[in-house]
This record gives sequence, C-alpha cells and structure tokens, in this order.
Amino acid sequence: MPEVESRSHVFREGDQALILDRRGRRYLEKLNSESEFHSHLGNIPHSDVIGRTEGVRLTTNRGHRLLVLKPTMADFTRQMPRIATVVYPKDLGAIIVFGDIFPGARVLEAGTGSGAVTIALLRAVGAKGRVISYDVREDMIERAQSNIESMFVETERLTLKLGDVYQGFEETGLDRIVLDLPEPWQVVRHAAAALVPGGLFLSFLPTVLQFHELTKALRHQGEFDMIETVEVLVRPWSVGGRSVRPDQRMVSHTGFITTARKCESVPANTDGDDN
Repeated sequence: MPEVESRSHVFREGDQALILDRRGRRYLEKLNSESEFHSHLGNIPHSDVIGRTEGVRLTTNRGHRLLVLKPTMADFTRQMPRIATVVYPKDLGAIIVFGDIFPGARVLEAGTGSGAVTIALLRAVGAKGRVISYDVREDMIERAQSNIESMFVETERLTLKLGDVYQGFEETGLDRIVLDLPEPWQVVRHAAAALVPGGLFLSFLPTVLQFHELTKALRHQGEFDMIETVEVLVRPWSVGGRSVRPDQRMVSHTGFITTARKCESVPANTDGDDN
C-alpha cells in the first residue's frame, strides 16, 4: 500500500489483517468481503473486519475473542507466503542499519527470494530511491511480486529482473549492493565496478566458511575496506505476574552480515592476514 494510505487505521477490502488468539498464535488474512477466517477457535466473516479500526476485538461463532491488527513489516515477513526461507526481522533491521540504506539510495539486490529484504529496502529508500532486484528463478520473482504488492500497491521504485548477477549486471552508479546468495564472492569484481566511491557492499550468509571466502575475495579485489562481519542474536523475555525470565526459545543463529566500503584501490592482499 502507498506510504500515506498505509497510515489509515481502518480496514478496507484487500488489506492484510493480522489475527491473534489469546495464546498469541498469529494468522495472516487478506480481506475479502465474501470470505471468512477459519480456525479451530471458530469463524469470523471478513466483512465483520472491513470498516472497523485496527485493534478491534471480534468474537468467533464459537465464542472466542480474537484481536485484529494491521501487520507490521516484521509481522508480514514472518507470516507471508514463501518458497524459500525468508530473512528474519532481526536480520532485516540489521541489514538496513549496517547497510546504511538511506532515503533516495539506489540499491541493487540479488537473491530476491520471497521478497522480505526487498520490502525492507523499498521502505528504507523512500519515494526518491530505487531498488533493482535480481533472481535466477522466475517463480521466486512471481512470489516476491505478489508479496510486495501486498505491502505496496505501487511498485514504481522497484525493478524485478530475471538474471544471474554472477555473470554481471548492467547497473552502475549504485549506492548500495545487498546480496542473499550462496557465492557472493563471484559478485565482488562486478560490485567494485558498479558502486559509487564510498558505496557499500553487504552480504547475508549462513556459514563461517562462506563469509571467510567472501572476506578473502573482498581483500583481494583491493577496492574494498572496512570489511566487517556481524551476527545478530535476539533473546525474548517472558514477563509474568511474579516472574521475569528469559523465554524458553530464542532466535539465535540465522546468518552473518558482511559489509565493505568501496575505496581507493590498494595492492591486493592475498594472504588475508595483516597481523
């Protein structure tokens, strides 16, 4: 939905609705006046939601009270339809901050997947920015397009492309490059040519061996500095009437975020160790 319209607190036809039961279980529904929400707790017609303000509590035909809100970006990315595993909200936030994705930025993304990172990037670049996103699978692009349109009616700031960035890409003058690919070191040479001076390269990878290989490639290229890798862990807490304790579950390792800045070229360092 457009940025201005998204601030409306009234549910309309076609809006996404996040439905929560008393145990905190979450359900994502796209509102259609002819449809109903169904669960083991009973049913609620979508028409009972449309026209109501978010935060409304409705009763199912079995007498259970449910809370209905518009989903945040974190809610939507956790619940949205997917083909591949999506990037967790904790990592989306870190990607936006460590990647310094700013309003007006021109960003190339590769590994569109189900569109979670793409949605975050679109929000961050604002009305004057641009996101170009590549994937090698057409079904991924179609799924991402559908998910993105569920959060943004207009996609004028987005270009989705079917292509393999390992082989290069035509875009230049990029402020940021954000990759969710298994072998991002194959993109380093292309990134060095496409980024503006001071531009930022970011990669999200699941294993130590992968980010080690990427770091070596970035150093060897000679045009990247400030090469850093971080891992984000999130531990929720449970607050009861008389107890406060860490939750029994936490979102620990999901991936590593590696960033690097494009700088003036220096002689290649092939050994990967300056100590």
